Amino acid sequence: MNPKHIVIIGGVAGGASAAARARRHSESARITVIERGPDVSFANCGLPYHIGGEIKDREELALQTPESLRKLLNLEVLTLTEATAIDPSAKTVALRSVADGAESSIPYDQLILSPGASPLRPPLPGIDHPRILTLRNLQDMDRIIELAATSDRVAVVGAGFIGLEMAEQLLEIGKQVSLVELQPQVLPQLDPEMTRPLERKLREKGVELVLGDGIDGFEGEGDVVTAKLNSGRRIEAELVILSIGVRPDSQLAKDAGIALGPRGHITVDAFQRTSIPDIYAVGDACESADPILGGHVAIALGGPANRQGRTVADHIFLGDKALPYPGSIGTAIVRVFDLAAGVTGASENRLKMTKTPYETVTVNGPSHASYFPGAETITLKLLWSPEDGRVLGAEAVGVDGVDKRLDVLATAIRGRMTIDDLVHLEFAYAPPFGSAKDVINTAGFAATNMRDGMLIPVQTLGEAEGQQIVDVRPPAAVEKLPVPGATNIPLPTVRDRLGEIDKSRPVYTVCQMGKTSYFAARILANHGYDARSILGGAWHQAPRDGD
Repeated sequence: MNPKHIVIIGGVAGGASAAARARRHSESARITVIERGPDVSFANCGLPYHIGGEIKDREELALQTPESLRKLLNLEVLTLTEATAIDPSAKTVALRSVADGAESSIPYDQLILSPGASPLRPPLPGIDHPRILTLRNLQDMDRIIELAATSDRVAVVGAGFIGLEMAEQLLEIGKQVSLVELQPQVLPQLDPEMTRPLERKLREKGVELVLGDGIDGFEGEGDVVTAKLNSGRRIEAELVILSIGVRPDSQLAKDAGIALGPRGHITVDAFQRTSIPDIYAVGDACESADPILGGHVAIALGGPANRQGRTVADHIFLGDKALPYPGSIGTAIVRVFDLAAGVTGASENRLKMTKTPYETVTVNGPSHASYFPGAETITLKLLWSPEDGRVLGAEAVGVDGVDKRLDVLATAIRGRMTIDDLVHLEFAYAPPFGSAKDVINTAGFAATNMRDGMLIPVQTLGEAEGQQIVDVRPPAAVEKLPVPGATNIPLPTVRDRLGEIDKSRPVYTVCQMGKTSYFAARILANHGYDARSILGGAWHQAPRDGD
């Protein structure tokens, strides 16, 4: 095999993974990594946790230094070096030193683009104030730590994954935190009802939530920045963190004539090849296949970037014998104080946008055997195809065990499993670890019950408003969280009190978590009632604070 010169633009996840895998294939290949910043490999997902002090040592985030990469993998690492142009015909990359502006060029046999994505910084009035920051790299992190030390009030703009992590960490170090989100919910990647526990938790901890209101601009006076909202409201802070999304860093590719997708991401095939021979792309700057709905998606996550880097290196040395990258389903999770919430596959919002037929059910279950100390409730939303029962997506929220369930369901989606398969999935069970019937089994039960006509679901309490609602919880639970307009008939008394329920009208049953309302609905259906169960229960359906 002839030695090759592989040039990689950008390190961190995808680029570093490609470099390491390429070296495993060949000791003779020349591998050069070009990085615009001073750090070539760092744990960008850990940045918020150093700001909040959970990761004490900054050096823990610097996974590899240029020196360690040279020694470990025999790489040529050019930091503080910017790639300014690609000449595909000559197979060269033009370079410029960040330090002194000196220009040079480097030839390649294969070129791998791993430039990542840049945090959005919209052209709003006052956006260039030095106390309005984004978080992308170690230097951004250092600046946030520096300014946070002299700030009491912090405004975090954007309540996605990073925005929630930043709000949590800044509150933990004693800051007054306002969290502003244009959408009427936090974590817009999830469906609205699944985020209500997160919103309750944030308010409980003292975070000021401003939902359904966007930024119109900023004003600065000294060290105080005033965020002007679309509603006319004004929020004062000494530090503003923008976390409103990212834009693919694909201008270099575009200038070289490489094809881009509709949102500016680099288009690639299953081996991460771009439209120009011998040029590959990985990570946040490129699209990948959507194995659930077809077409393409852009998933800005470290896991996909790492695996894409492996695919590229394998293809360079093995050709089409390499394992192709199968696409990304977007499995992600976030911690918000003692809660965790996450998603895998398609959300209900995405299925609606793509006009994909689907069914959905929401269930609750314990993280492990309910009688064993420490069990916590997991709320799980399952989405599947009515045509073949194939699992399309899932969302979960709870204190413990959310990651385990999302991982299992991500595997189910990748394996094209169905709701029938979920019914009979076997889990490692002992009381400290799980339940004899896991919440995923319960979701499978509920989904197949819906398909088979055993369960007529009602997704929200709003759908039952003004109708005949029977609350089957014990009176004490009803007193704590009443359902307006409902008649309380506890489950054990339903058979004895059938005469109190109008048989000529549909009856909507509700309980705390959704399970006993299903039992009550089956009792009523077997007695000739048009009975429907409200999914998720009263706790899950409770309105947001301030609604």
